[in-house]
Amino acid sequence: MLVTTEYELNRVTAPNLPRAPAQYNAQYHEQLNNVMRLYLNRLDNILGQLGSGSSLIPALTVYTVATLPSAVTSGMSARSFVSDATATTFASTVAGGGANKVPVYSDGTNWKIG
Repeated sequence: MLVTTEYELNRVTAPNLPRAPAQYNAQYHEQLNNVMRLYLNRLDNILGQLGSGSSLIPALTVYTVATLPSAVTSGMSARSFVSDATATTFASTVAGGGANKVPVYSDGTNWKIG
């Protein structure tokens, strides 16, 4: 099973927390606890699905080399996939315009094949 937008993992967003009143209010704290409990229960359920024995594999975004985000801003160890690499040589800097579909990773400066 791949992780795509149809699965819950990609649909979990942080809750909108209620604004705190200036004075202590028991109802506010109860509401806050309920919101956090629901959110944490969803996260716990998802983490349970990702536990050992899971067949869930995160899907990588497929780009052309020209549309890859910056390797610098993506940061070292960011991973993706390109559909138009000119080579398949492991650890070589990826170049676009070819027909090779390869995984890529950021070394912090360039996208490398691998």
